[in-house]
This record gives sequence, C-alpha cells and structure tokens, in this order.
Amino acid sequence: MRRTLDLFYGGLMAGAALAMLAAFGCVMLGIADRQFAWGLRGLDAYAGYAVAAALFLALPGTLQRGEHIRVTLLLQRLPATLQNLLEWWCLAAGSLLAGGLAFYACRLVWVSRQTGDVSQGSDATLLWLPQLAMALGCVGLAVALLDAALSRATGRRFFVSSGGEAARVE
Repeated sequence: MRRTLDLFYGGLMAGAALAMLAAFGCVMLGIADRQFAWGLRGLDAYAGYAVAAALFLALPGTLQRGEHIRVTLLLQRLPATLQNLLEWWCLAAGSLLAGGLAFYACRLVWVSRQTGDVSQGSDATLLWLPQLAMALGCVGLAVALLDAALSRATGRRFFVSSGGEAARVE
C-alpha cells in the first residue's frame, strides 16, 4: 500500500510538472501570437487553468515532502505531550477539511459536467475539464493527510526530507 500511495503522490507531482510546462507553453505561444497575429483564442485562460492544475496536483506530494508552510515556532516551545496532542489535532482537522474540500470539488466537477457549463471567455472550454485537476488534487490531499495520520498512529514515517535546510524556513 505504501508503494501505491507513493506512486500516486509522484504521479500527481508529475502531472503538476506537466501542467507548469503547459502554462509556460501557453504563455510563450501567446507572446508569439501577439507578434505574428495568428489569432489564437483563449491562451490566457488555458495558462490560468494549467497554473491552477499545477497548484492543486502538487498538494499531496508537497505535504509528503514537508514543504507546506507549518508554524513550528509555537510547537517547538511546547512540552512534548502538548506538542503531540496539537499535532494530532492538526492532522485530524486537516483531514476533515481536506475531505470536505475534496467532496465539494468532485461535486463541482459533476455539476459542471451535468449542466454542460462552459467558460465565459472566448475559448468556451467545458469547465469540468480544468476542474478535474482541482478535484484530483483535493482528493490527493485528503488521502495524504489521512495517510499522515495513519502513519503517525502506527509509528511509521510519512514525511520525506527534501534534503535542504532552505526549505525549512517557516
């Protein structure tokens, strides 16, 4: 199961990287379009969709690497028992919030698909397509937070060190 979850988080991170490349490609194509007047429509919207997809798809992998912003200044100064209790509370609250976010993100995709909702821009994109990346990232974050809580409960390590101390600036 650990290997499957790690592959899932890694796959989402790869998707985030591809989305960033797509955003870059859309921006560069938009610049070329303005120079050569090709008349391509919706590139700004597609770049925005790609950036949003990258943000959401990277959530679980970023959590696993401990790169999310955490306020440890307070935690470090607490006694070990209170620190442990507060970390449990954070994992539980985060799991509940991420689960609710995932539910409503999936529901948004479903409603947009059922109603045939399209963007109001010149691209007229079916909105459920870019919303799908958001929903997948939210589900991934909920799974990652539950995974972190279960790993903590069983004494296994969830957070993977990124190797650099610069990432620990909080």
